[in-house]
Amino acid sequence: MTRPIEEIEDESGVVTKYRRHLNGRGRVASGAKVHPSAFIDSSAYVESDARVGQNAWVGAGSWVDRGAALADGVFVGANVHIGRGVLVGRGARLGSNSRIEPDVRIGDEMRVERDTRVAEDLGWSERQRQSPADGFAKAA
Repeated sequence: MTRPIEEIEDESGVVTKYRRHLNGRGRVASGAKVHPSAFIDSSAYVESDARVGQNAWVGAGSWVDRGAALADGVFVGANVHIGRGVLVGRGARLGSNSRIEPDVRIGDEMRVERDTRVAEDLGWSERQRQSPADGFAKAA
């Protein structure tokens, strides 16, 4: 049994292939790794090279950009944009309508209030600086 693939063309003419994640039916680009237990809302997108860990939740209308990584248990509210190269630590909560700028690090258990723009690292510990991949599940 094969999964149906959707092709979506962006404004510059680049076509990206997406599959529907089994849990939530959100769109996941080829090259992205999403753990089977993660929930991706049907109107959310996970771009290529992004990783979403075990029991993470990506809400309606949210977009996880290329190269971003969400660790286990992360909650992403509705209409959140997570920029390229962002790392979000275990159990962090990102409030609805927030924007996380590219290459920002958000530490374990941190809370980002709704309607917030995050342009600098937030709660990223010295331990996480030494081992940034710690706590990021190897998604299936």
